[in-house]
Amino acid sequence: MFNQTDKIYQVSDLTFLIKEILESSFMALTVEGELSNFRPSSTGHWYFTLKDDNAMIQGVMFKGKSAGVRFQPKDGQRVKVKGTLAVYAKRGSYQIICTSMEMSGEGDILAMLERRKQKLANLGYFNSDRKKQLPLFPSKVVVISSPTGAALRDILQVLNRRSSGLDVVILPAPVQGESAGDEISAQIKRANRYRMGDVIITGRGGGSLEDLLPFSEELVVQAIAESEIPVISAVGHEIDIVLSDLAADYRAPTPSAAAEIVSSSREELKVKVNNLTNSISDRLLDKTEKIRLLLNQFTPENLERNFMQIVQPLFLRLDDAKEESISILREIVLRKRHKVELVKSDFENSSPLAILKRGFAVVSDNETGEFIKSAGKLKNGQLINIQFSKDSASAEIKGQNK
Repeated sequence: MFNQTDKIYQVSDLTFLIKEILESSFMALTVEGELSNFRPSSTGHWYFTLKDDNAMIQGVMFKGKSAGVRFQPKDGQRVKVKGTLAVYAKRGSYQIICTSMEMSGEGDILAMLERRKQKLANLGYFNSDRKKQLPLFPSKVVVISSPTGAALRDILQVLNRRSSGLDVVILPAPVQGESAGDEISAQIKRANRYRMGDVIITGRGGGSLEDLLPFSEELVVQAIAESEIPVISAVGHEIDIVLSDLAADYRAPTPSAAAEIVSSSREELKVKVNNLTNSISDRLLDKTEKIRLLLNQFTPENLERNFMQIVQPLFLRLDDAKEESISILREIVLRKRHKVELVKSDFENSSPLAILKRGFAVVSDNETGEFIKSAGKLKNGQLINIQFSKDSASAEIKGQNK
């Protein structure tokens, strides 16, 4: 204990000691109490008071942490916060710097929902292959919600504005409380049994985690998953995912959004049809113009010109090839003719007649016609024939000289 008589403390010194003791002693604490004087600032920070019957304490939650809170805090709500104790020396006050906030008992609810989610997932209620396609233009819509709730009014307003010819069947059911889950499940089954519509919208506006529990009941999830009529889950909440969202064929963020999904604005359809008509017309005109330009190329004059442009190079190549062939053939003929002349000259030069013209003669036996090449083969008295280049003579052998 401090001896108060031994030392005089300055206010800041005393406050510093208090701050050191409190902040080091309460570094991580959980406090439960009722929200009071809740004041969100323009910067996103939250300032509030936590109280019970006998005391109160100031609290603050800065923007980075408040964004993760799963509900919209309001005065009178019982909440549980986690944080650290801090002393504000200039005011001489202390407060809780909160790092998280949840509704009192919310943690138990979330744990229960997680267990239920795993159980229903194992049963296949959330499988994507179970989900059905929504009808493009439904003629009748079933709405299962509270008959006095804002969700139903929002749905009817949107459907009336966007598609006034759409039939709406309202099956009333409470959307919170102990019996809500049984009623919602029964109405989904009733809509299927009597085939009351082409699509079902079930949902409600926003609320606390506890308020939304009926849409996570096992009976509701089972009825949605087994529904032959496509189901849209339209629970207007921001952060929490109710289990009906996972089982439904389509999840809408709000009831109004669900109504917009199943309805089709005639004006929007008219605009789309007009746009498509104009687009088709423009494309047809463009195609027609291209065809006309192409056809213009097929006049007799153009065809003749185009044909001549194609064949003229071929004609030129043919003429060139012809001239080249003639030139080659002419050269070949000249070479061959020259060779013939040479052969002829050689032949003439080696001809016996040419030899005879040079003064030679051919001697042959007058009876047999056999050529005599040597005097040794002649006999006295033998008649021979002597052939000159232009004439011949006969002679008788009188003797031989070796």
